[in-house]
Amino acid sequence: MAVAGPSGPVMSREDVDRALARLAAEHEAIESSLLALQDHSGRRLLEGAELTGPTKERWAETDAAITVLWTHFEAYTAALEDARTLRARRRWPTQTELGRLTELLRGEGVTVTGAAVPDAARSLTGPARLTEQLSLDELLRRMNGWYDQAMETVAAADSVWSALPARIDLLAAETQRVRSLAHSVGVRPGTHPAGDDLEGLVADLAALRARSVSDPLSFWRARPAPGRPDMARYDACGHRLEDIRREVEAVLHVRDDAEHRLKRLRDVLSRADRTLTEARAARVEVLSKILASDVPAVSGPAAALHEQLAGAEEFARTAQWHRLSPLLDALEDHADDELLRARDSLTAVTAPLAVRAELRGRLDAYRAKVARLGMAEDPLLIERYDQARRLLWSAPCDLAAAERSVQRYQQALADLGTPPTAPSDRRGPA
Repeated sequence: MAVAGPSGPVMSREDVDRALARLAAEHEAIESSLLALQDHSGRRLLEGAELTGPTKERWAETDAAITVLWTHFEAYTAALEDARTLRARRRWPTQTELGRLTELLRGEGVTVTGAAVPDAARSLTGPARLTEQLSLDELLRRMNGWYDQAMETVAAADSVWSALPARIDLLAAETQRVRSLAHSVGVRPGTHPAGDDLEGLVADLAALRARSVSDPLSFWRARPAPGRPDMARYDACGHRLEDIRREVEAVLHVRDDAEHRLKRLRDVLSRADRTLTEARAARVEVLSKILASDVPAVSGPAAALHEQLAGAEEFARTAQWHRLSPLLDALEDHADDELLRARDSLTAVTAPLAVRAELRGRLDAYRAKVARLGMAEDPLLIERYDQARRLLWSAPCDLAAAERSVQRYQQALADLGTPPTAPSDRRGPA
């Protein structure tokens, strides 16, 4: 029957050897983990960085926890070494030695100085005490818990530092390229909304990078496990840059297409002016050759459009492409309308001349028909033709009287050109 002590039944020699082998393996694993934590790039960066915000507070706790980890590991090492030394005294330990080994391996035989725990780490170690008596298993459990918390903090900071600053630098470099392109086409702060947006983005990227370096844990999303860097603010900046790039490219397109559009505008307005000049000359001719009182007046060239065109040319000369774009859009619509108005005015003014030409053509066509029918010597047709011709070739021409005269000539032709109808024989065949 096994002898019982304060820590329960006294362990046998085989139990002691197995426990020492297990604890030695755990000691080696803990030592490797602590050395890996000590050499972790995230820990070194946290130790040397100027931290702010939640990261500063959490690193203070984590750094204290790492210190406590090493203190507890040293106590664990000392206790394990004491047990090894005691076990190595003889091959077959005495009952007293087995009781002492049981106390070291299973009992609360490890003394830990609680006063060495800083205030920031007491949440990890429990209430502050001068000393604590712990078992090796309890010591191991505590060290594993603190190690997991410390590694989570260090790995999270390292993940953010690995992911965000370099990407922000690339985005900032691309922003500078867009900025240079924007300045080349006149998109600058205070002159174009995209210029203001671009300067705001440059400042936001600088602030975002500074915070990602000084407070990386504010960019860490722990859920869902195992966690990942929060890229939402970085992605938002990327979307803003794309919007600005599209605006700058639109202005760049205006610059590349400006000369062609300005040339077309000059051509359209020149054609409109020439058409109006032709319409004014035609009106003078109509008033001198046609007896009419309803000939519409012809307006002068659109001075406002010419002033706007001069402004557009000035914008192009001074590279104010962002102002040129909306002005060209409006000018193109108004210039096309002005050309249509000029053409309509010319059509309206020359309508009486077109009517006279149409009547002259009809008169000549009827005369040709008279010749084909062999009635060119008919006195009535000669009289009607001469009357219509005098009216159509006189100035000013009375279009209403001339049209009636042409209609009378046409009617006389129709009357004379219809052969007489033979009387029908109602008696039937003989």
